[in-house]
Amino acid sequence: MSMIHKFSMNGYNIVLDVNGGAVHVVDDVAYRLLDHYKENTKEELFKILGEEFTKEQLEEAYEEIATLESEGLLYTEDSYELHPAFVDRKKVVKALCLHVAHDCNLKCKYCFAAQGDFGGAKEMMSFEVGKKAIDYLIANSGNRRNLEIDFFGGEPLMNFDVVKQLVEYGRSVEKEHNKNIRFTITTNGILLDDEKIEYINKNMHNAVLSLDGRKEVNDNMRPTLNDKGSHDIILPKFKKLVEGRDKDKYYYIRGTFTRENLDFSKDVMHFANEGFALTSIEPVVDADENPYALKEEDLPRVFEEYENLAVKYADMLKSGKDFKFFHFIIDLNQGPCVIKRVTGCGAGNEYLAITPNGDMYPCHQFVGNEDYKLSNIMEEEIVFPKEVVKSFRDAHVYSKEDCKKCWNKFYCSGGCHANAINFNNDIMKPYELGCEMQKKRTECSIMIQAKLMLEGE
Repeated sequence: MSMIHKFSMNGYNIVLDVNGGAVHVVDDVAYRLLDHYKENTKEELFKILGEEFTKEQLEEAYEEIATLESEGLLYTEDSYELHPAFVDRKKVVKALCLHVAHDCNLKCKYCFAAQGDFGGAKEMMSFEVGKKAIDYLIANSGNRRNLEIDFFGGEPLMNFDVVKQLVEYGRSVEKEHNKNIRFTITTNGILLDDEKIEYINKNMHNAVLSLDGRKEVNDNMRPTLNDKGSHDIILPKFKKLVEGRDKDKYYYIRGTFTRENLDFSKDVMHFANEGFALTSIEPVVDADENPYALKEEDLPRVFEEYENLAVKYADMLKSGKDFKFFHFIIDLNQGPCVIKRVTGCGAGNEYLAITPNGDMYPCHQFVGNEDYKLSNIMEEEIVFPKEVVKSFRDAHVYSKEDCKKCWNKFYCSGGCHANAINFNNDIMKPYELGCEMQKKRTECSIMIQAKLMLEGE
């Protein structure tokens, strides 16, 4: 089924060919013609729009659209569903989220992990559990060479000795199996010191650094255990870590925005002003009864903020500033990874989370939900419940009714499984609020690329 999506932003009329991925910036005539192009003959189109535009304008716009269509740049058919990479995909585990610490030294108000313990006992992962997890990843990764391990919590720096032991173990076994393990650590930074910074910069392929932006915003949502602000403790440590990172290693500052800071573009700008080049601010995801949870009535304000940020961001890029906002980075070339576009994160199949006691879950957001516990890494024979695994494998953009007809399906890849289950109790029904925000971010991303291409970087 062919599909286009059109929108106007920042003075541009933009048309996206959904299946092919081509993006076109068009004039007002072509933009209006596309409202009626597929359902009407040329003569009917000219009659419908004859009072708005001259015949010459309509002729020119019509020929332009017809040419794009004939060249396969507009109204292309969807070829992904039958693509061998999707149809014949093999089950391989590519990534693990190791919950090395179910404890935390902050008490963030919106934390889905309930102050780090996910509603259970406060505990630390032993080396033995982590070792078994690495062995399992290697044994179940097929021919995949690059593997990912994220040290997660709670706060992983609270169990840093085990983190170091696991990195050492991974390095000791990867080459004999022709694997390359890329380690990531997600940290709030409270326990960072010179020694830990040096170790992370040497051994972690990526570092995810949690901070919510401006001091007043961060300290309101992310207090320490004794109710003090955390911003001024963390910021200089993060700066030192980032300054010491080599160019071949990644990091990003990751924040969360809630109802209490719907002006979150100011938090993104705070990161930019403090010298951080790689940033992200994620919308909070929580039940309506929580006072900071985003609601449907907040969407217009959120959309406005994304657009304002996109305009500022495009101008920053155009001026040559080294700055990236994670949600505005988009692949407009419909890149080679068909599976990723159609199936998303791979939770429950390609990606697994493992708790300190070895329990295995589809991803970190399911930890503590016993209905989705898959097994335990210390079992002699690890067998996952077939129904759960199948439900995750079958949850893709061609099986979700809301996704089939959505123009954004190849950019959001069907949305977050955990959000679908937590809000709708159905993995096949995406979290609508998340969908709407994702669509706006995609539009903003496309506008930015269009501006840069037309006006030159």
